[in-house]
Amino acid sequence: MIEDLGQWADPNATFICGVDEVGRGSLAGPVVASAVMLPKNLIIPGVDDSKKLSPQKRKELFPKILESAITVGVGFVDSIKIDEWGINYAVVEAMYRAILTLSVVPDWVLVDGFLIPHLPISQTAIKGGDAICHLIGAASIVAKVLRDRAMELFDIIYPQYGFSKHKGYGTAEHINNIKRFGPSLIHRKTFKPINEF
Repeated sequence: MIEDLGQWADPNATFICGVDEVGRGSLAGPVVASAVMLPKNLIIPGVDDSKKLSPQKRKELFPKILESAITVGVGFVDSIKIDEWGINYAVVEAMYRAILTLSVVPDWVLVDGFLIPHLPISQTAIKGGDAICHLIGAASIVAKVLRDRAMELFDIIYPQYGFSKHKGYGTAEHINNIKRFGPSLIHRKTFKPINEF
């Protein structure tokens, strides 16, 4: 993880946040984005791309990020809106919602992968940012932990799909359960292979 944000943001920027999303490729449930603003030059040991960390490690880092942060914002977009708007628009909307819920307006936004359209704040898109930028890595962990918790709650409502295990992603077990029981209310009806049922 790189500590010096000067390569991506104006050195005079005081409040810089990292933004990332999870759930883009899932067959069910929401897409979740998080925006995390940490004190300048603060590094939380162990923070990395959430996909590289075990569930246990993410759960350990989650409260440390929340306790250390100046502010954290979260944005959810549910499966109904994903079907209505398309996944790309839904991801952007989740990111907007995450930034809007920050208690401090950022001077600069560092976002994983692509620029957020029409964002009225200076921003930098960083390819693979969750693995090389500490702020984006922290945002990826917050988003992942919260989305996993949401899918574990959906598992209680729809136990036949196994959401607590695969979190809505297209595992063989999940697809077999969709074939057996049909799609649930939280499945994304426009996604393959659900749109074939």
